[in-house]
Amino acid sequence: MHPPRRILASLILFLAAALPLAAQNFPDAPSFILQEASSAAEDASGLIQGEVTDVHGGLVPGASITLERIGHSNLRDATSDSAGHFTFPNVSAGTYTVLVSAPDLKTLLSQPFVLRQGEHLELPTIALTIAPTSTSVDVSADSSAVAEEELNHETHQRVLGIFPNFYTSFVYDAAPLNTRQKFKLSFRSLTDPVAFAGTAVTAGIETSRDTFPSWGQDAPSYGKRFAAAYGDEILTRMFSYVVYPTLFHQDPRYFYMGPPNKTSTRFWHAALSGIITRGDNGRMEPNYSHMLGSASAGAVSSVYHPASDSAGYLAALNFGVGIGSKGVQCLIREFILPRFTTHVPAYAKGKTPAPASGAAPAIQAPQP
Repeated sequence: MHPPRRILASLILFLAAALPLAAQNFPDAPSFILQEASSAAEDASGLIQGEVTDVHGGLVPGASITLERIGHSNLRDATSDSAGHFTFPNVSAGTYTVLVSAPDLKTLLSQPFVLRQGEHLELPTIALTIAPTSTSVDVSADSSAVAEEELNHETHQRVLGIFPNFYTSFVYDAAPLNTRQKFKLSFRSLTDPVAFAGTAVTAGIETSRDTFPSWGQDAPSYGKRFAAAYGDEILTRMFSYVVYPTLFHQDPRYFYMGPPNKTSTRFWHAALSGIITRGDNGRMEPNYSHMLGSASAGAVSSVYHPASDSAGYLAALNFGVGIGSKGVQCLIREFILPRFTTHVPAYAKGKTPAPASGAAPAIQAPQP
């Protein structure tokens, strides 16, 4: 046998002897690779879906949604359909975020949420706000525009289509009102025909009961009582709903919570509204506006009330009655009026409860 053939034969014999030894040293290598592939296939059976709207509930087709798995470099993109809906199929278990953007709307980034193996997860509705038209526009201008739109809806809300329910915001996280908008809402409520009709009824009752004996019970006395009752309303609205809310940066409206929030939570939210309110910064604060507004209106009304009613007495009376009546009014706003109020936008459904443990959190804007 020639030397090259001898070398080749020796190499073949060596490999034939070495292969069984290699198989003994690495018995699990092939099955390990197959097991990993099988596990990955089983893990990618989850699904993430959601809906994109604007802040007024309008559907947003063509929105760009990017799904990112935290700790991994892979990104997945989707586009919302004509109904604003998007879906990410075949998703592995893990912790994710979604980044949502659309033309003329502000981009939103979700907080991290967890997808379990094989889970089909429905994200909360993603509501995009209007983006500033240029870089020179301040964020507050956008907030003011949103508040104006919400205010236009509120000034059309009526109980049974008749009685105004302007000061109830069914959008729990409504944009704060600026001074002009607070005055606009107050003026709208004061000049509503129902306000004049209510004052007329009040004056009639006071005249029949001779509430202020020094004024008598004839036609001129009715006019005095009508003017005094309407003056009380003007002072209360201006002090409690415009002047002090502007000075203390507080919102004069009642913010409806609604189900499925706990009944006890809703009860105390409404009952304590006379002493606790929301600041323009979104935080809960002592209701200085309403308490001082009621007292101030009572004190000033002593100018046109009978001399027997002192400024101190009327201030104290308005203060106590104001707090109590505010709580009763807001309980009615929370539990009774919603079912009878017309022209409430479909997207305005009160407060969204905090997600249960393991559920996806609400979509929020990225923090600066």
